[in-house]
Amino acid sequence: MIKRILESPIDSLLGSGKAIIIMGARQVGKSTLLETIFRDKKDVLWMTGDDLDVQELFSQMTSTRLKALLGTTKTLIIDEAQRIPDIGLRIKLITDQIKDVQVIATGSSSFELASKVNESLAGRKREFRMYPVSFSEMVSHTNLLEELRLIPHRMIYGYYPEVICNPGNEPAILKELSDSFLYKDILSFEGINKPDKLVRLLKALAFQIGSQVSYHEVAQLVGLDSKTVERYIDILEKSYIIFRLSSFSRNLRNELKASRKIYFWDLGIRNLLIGNLAQVENRTDAGALWENFIIAERLKRNSYNGSIAQYWFWRTQQQKEIDYLEEENGQLNAYEFKWNDKKSNVRAPESFSKAYPDATFHIITPKNADEFLL
Repeated sequence: MIKRILESPIDSLLGSGKAIIIMGARQVGKSTLLETIFRDKKDVLWMTGDDLDVQELFSQMTSTRLKALLGTTKTLIIDEAQRIPDIGLRIKLITDQIKDVQVIATGSSSFELASKVNESLAGRKREFRMYPVSFSEMVSHTNLLEELRLIPHRMIYGYYPEVICNPGNEPAILKELSDSFLYKDILSFEGINKPDKLVRLLKALAFQIGSQVSYHEVAQLVGLDSKTVERYIDILEKSYIIFRLSSFSRNLRNELKASRKIYFWDLGIRNLLIGNLAQVENRTDAGALWENFIIAERLKRNSYNGSIAQYWFWRTQQQKEIDYLEEENGQLNAYEFKWNDKKSNVRAPESFSKAYPDATFHIITPKNADEFLL
């Protein structure tokens, strides 16, 4: 079994008196992680917010009824907790009234779950974000050389646990995963009344990874207005399907100030959306796939390491650009990602170097990816 990075920090918090909230897309391994942590522990009660009877039970919950329900339970685990109305207040009731019970809630929609627990559980919770399996987790599971060799494979099929654990069946599993969960949470949001347009939007974004995205142009392409496109993209991001990179602007007048790029957390899902699971050597989008892969893995790394780094891309009106900028503790670092390692002698644009003389500049290729991701 692949050991997940979050196992240790979550295990160390048990019994702390704080509710533990784990957010991430469906099928990234949240339940499996908890099953691993609690495999040798007793008095654990599992519930899922997808079940209507569980939703009904919590809707009529009082402290007296709750104590009777829990009995000798020491840990209450609620999967897909965002489905339960007023879940934040219900968890608060447990943490305040039944202090010897550890509550753990998982959710596949950060928008719904966060909005329901943040105000109610201020000071009473610890949040974790979980992603598809990461490069570093796989290095620990196998070894560095093996995972470096498998990068082209991961760029096509992604890092969902079930995909990784079933080599040879990746296309069928990706199709099943997509059909069963990709739109389940997204389409449950109020206001998503054009699911066909949402699917077209996702496909349009999938074709534009690594490129600047214009909401106006995408809106025209899929038949929606710009504000609706922006709202749908926000929901897709908060459902852990995509993430955005904003443009960096600080010194130069000609730096782009309101642009953005959009990437996918999992390239297997992205490639399935566009109907292209061909191997990297046969693709024209290999550079874009590499850029998406390396940035997503870096952000996973930073999240699990507790990094406070901010990140952007950089581009001027004269189309001078750098793929990725990261700033932490006052140090600005710039990175260019090259799938072809023969291009590793590229230098930073002169305008960037002059404007930010203290910034470092690095070229990341598959040969030195471990320096960036571990």
